[in-house]
Amino acid sequence: MTELKPFRIGPIEIDFPVALAPLAGYSDHAFRSICRQQGAAYCTTEMVLDRCATVRRGQQAILLSRGPDEHPLAVQIIGTEAATMAGAARFLAGEGFDVIDLNFACPVNKALRRRRGGYLMQEPAQVVAIVEAVANAVDIPVTLKVRQRFADDDSEDAFWRIARGAKKAGAAGIIVHGRSVEQKYRGSADWNFIGRVKAEFSGTNDWTVMGSGDVLTARAALAMLVETGVDAVCAARGAIGNPWLFRQARDLAAGRPPHVPDLTEQRRMILQHMDLAVDLYGPDKAPRIMRKFGIKYARMHPTPKAVRMAFVAVRTPADWQAVLDRYYGESV
Repeated sequence: MTELKPFRIGPIEIDFPVALAPLAGYSDHAFRSICRQQGAAYCTTEMVLDRCATVRRGQQAILLSRGPDEHPLAVQIIGTEAATMAGAARFLAGEGFDVIDLNFACPVNKALRRRRGGYLMQEPAQVVAIVEAVANAVDIPVTLKVRQRFADDDSEDAFWRIARGAKKAGAAGIIVHGRSVEQKYRGSADWNFIGRVKAEFSGTNDWTVMGSGDVLTARAALAMLVETGVDAVCAARGAIGNPWLFRQARDLAAGRPPHVPDLTEQRRMILQHMDLAVDLYGPDKAPRIMRKFGIKYARMHPTPKAVRMAFVAVRTPADWQAVLDRYYGESV
């Protein structure tokens, strides 16, 4: 048994310290809903561009879609200018989100070319200015996500300037990914660094440190909590295709064997996920959106390669149903 305590982001108390991190293209309302069902007490939306935050149509409406009882929920914003980021945060706080999360970690080339996300790890003064502007613009907690450094051979100086400056500027917490921006998701995350960050701020009750990177299983989530001492950990890639990760983490923390869903339960979850996706995207688009999730769900199947290839070929609702009937048994 591992005793895990609730954690706080500002005045918000969250009962379990394994959260669903944002992941572009995946952490939509449908996916968050099933993760919450399995024990994810805190979630964050997909990344939203600051200047598009007030647009309530098309893809932006989907990105910001949420359930009426989906709390606590953070909305993640990406951008470059303090005034624009503050305006977006003010609007989204008024829309009922609980936390504003600022992305200074995204390693995708498209973001870097536009001087967004992880690019700003090279401009710590600008990051702190953005955090200060956003914190002054809203009356809900503000967090920021950063990486250890920009380039693999950079020092950690920029990180520490950002972390200390953001705390002073009024942020409620920080999510630390233990890789460089240049590294993207290659190699291993530096959990030792994450532990050093927590130790640096260990005497601060109003500053939450969350860890990110290689939280691919429930056991890894608990291992990061124990090894680094962080207040909470964020799972992203590990939860895709395994929303049971959060339930499994709760099981392990309570000293129980981690829950392993059988094929009947997997089928039921996939069908529920598809129903939620249809509600969000419509019946024509949902199967294409769900294809990437199906490929990940296939990893839990006894014949993962065959199921993965079957999901790759899905184009229509009928295709989707045929895969389920063939590989996951009859309707239950």
